[in-house]
Amino acid sequence: MAVNIEIKARATDFLRQRELAGGISDSPVELLEQTDTFFVVGNGRLKLREFADADAELIHYWRPDQAGPKKSEYTIVPVPDPALLKSVLSAALGTRGVVRKRRHLYLVGHTKIHFDEVVDLGEFIELEVVCSTQEQQRQGPIVARGLMKQLEIVEADLIDRPYIDLLGN
Repeated sequence: MAVNIEIKARATDFLRQRELAGGISDSPVELLEQTDTFFVVGNGRLKLREFADADAELIHYWRPDQAGPKKSEYTIVPVPDPALLKSVLSAALGTRGVVRKRRHLYLVGHTKIHFDEVVDLGEFIELEVVCSTQEQQRQGPIVARGLMKQLEIVEADLIDRPYIDLLGN
């Protein structure tokens, strides 16, 4: 399983915060259109992520529902036939709900900064500090908090659950 240290927050000034991210990003912003279909599972969360360009991946992850930097463990598998897999998983497990979003992706070091426009929810910021070593896992919360400052994210902006839960699904 791969590991990230993550935070999720409501964006208080989406355009300004994106501008701040652009000023520290190591590469140009990438725009992604994503549809995440969540399935009913007993352990963690399971979603099929479909991209506008027809690529897709199955993602199983576990992370605690808490505000602030938290460890997320995940596995991502490329999916060559998303329609077929969605049909099979829906029949076998049941569909919990769907999250549609437009994501602006910035890269800063080994951190992914996502500015998400989520249908029926609003504007959010996610930080994913990618941790390939134990040392990066220990430093991850420090990196996340430093980026929170740079992006003007305060504790009151933090949210403790994924979009699918915020949608009430």
